[in-house]
Amino acid sequence: MAHSNLSEDLKGLLLHGNEEGITMSDLVDALRDRGFGLLFIILSLPSALPIPAPGYSTPFGIMITILAIQMMAGRQSPWLPNWAAKKRISRKMAERMIGTASKFFSKVEHLIKPRWGWVLAKSGHIFAGILIIVMACLMILPIPLTNTAPAMVIFVIGVAMTEDDGLGMLASCGLAICAVLLYVGVFWAISYYGLQGVDELKEIVKGWF
Repeated sequence: MAHSNLSEDLKGLLLHGNEEGITMSDLVDALRDRGFGLLFIILSLPSALPIPAPGYSTPFGIMITILAIQMMAGRQSPWLPNWAAKKRISRKMAERMIGTASKFFSKVEHLIKPRWGWVLAKSGHIFAGILIIVMACLMILPIPLTNTAPAMVIFVIGVAMTEDDGLGMLASCGLAICAVLLYVGVFWAISYYGLQGVDELKEIVKGWF
């Protein structure tokens, strides 16, 4: 089952380090023969969390871009430059990531399964790589309260890749459209109201729900 497999995989990986946490080098070594999907999940989670995770969005967004380019080029195992390999996920953040991921998988486990493999063929990986790069660039932008949406798109793509779920990959395209529309709204709000326009837009969205 996707829930137990991915939850246990994430728990085993994120708690693999010492009391200070785990470095990206440790994660890459552990996942060297398992492709890129789990790394996309792990690197997107801090920004996808519903609570602030300062200091992670920009470096992790850059790492995601580097990995997406490698995936598009056909590289089988991930590689990170030295500065990125030394980046550490703290023990506290790792535990929050595990908790959030477990809650997510408990709600969607019945929807995740291997299917529509043609979507995940070589051309599919190239398209996914482009989509990930676009979302990672949006995630890096220093605009408050906006990086959760693109991070969730990357997270869903990582799950789809890890579980060979072509339908999940297609669903991520719909989520990506929503993320882009969100940023269009944010840029419009900023152009008319300045930075306080983000708060104005937030209140408008809240009113819809």
